[in-house]
Amino acid sequence: MKNIDTVALDLVRVDLAAVLRWLERLGMNEGIANHVSFGDAARFVLNPYGVHWSDIRAGDFQVLESNATDLPEGIDPTAWAIHGAIHRNVPNARCIMHLHSRAATALSCLADPSLPPIDQNTMRFFNRVAVDMAFDGMGLEDEAERIATTLGDKRILMMAQHGVLVVGDSVAQCFDDLYYFERAADTYLFALSSGMKLNRASDAVAEKTARQWEEYPGFAQKHLVAIKRALTAAGSDFAQ
Repeated sequence: MKNIDTVALDLVRVDLAAVLRWLERLGMNEGIANHVSFGDAARFVLNPYGVHWSDIRAGDFQVLESNATDLPEGIDPTAWAIHGAIHRNVPNARCIMHLHSRAATALSCLADPSLPPIDQNTMRFFNRVAVDMAFDGMGLEDEAERIATTLGDKRILMMAQHGVLVVGDSVAQCFDDLYYFERAADTYLFALSSGMKLNRASDAVAEKTARQWEEYPGFAQKHLVAIKRALTAAGSDFAQ
């Protein structure tokens, strides 16, 4: 896989800033915590420590060397550990987004944090989610390296007692997966709260629906374009 050059990283900052602004609007942020990155085994861009997502700008993202040994100034330690480990060890993880969003985190707190196929959003992730049940602290050192190996060939990682992590080859794909995973988790937990029996789809229908999601033309990119257009129309300075 070709390494990412500095020009490409500069361009992708705008998309990452737009995503964080939008996630904050949706209430999917958590104070100044959580992080997103884009890069490869050589370098990546990461949102800085202490900048609220409601105010994040493209120019705020820092370019980091993936193999650096010391914590860079202005970077969250857990972000540095988790994203650095994944960029070094998972070639298909160009983009990484890690959130403690409400529904996904609530799902991660269950003894069984799997997501059954009960509607077309939950079916999107059928057999496509890795689960890490070995929480051992706040994503530092050994924790980060284990997370990187647990992903396997999956794009979604349920981090038990922690939250959700999504990887992908583009900002648009990562954001779209993250958004719909949160929607799916919310639907599942709300259905559970009824106390009534769930209507689980067959494996065949769930797999068919997941593949239809994967083959839907241009969906993720159009989703990102739409939120950037909405932010621009509202006068947001995310692209600066």
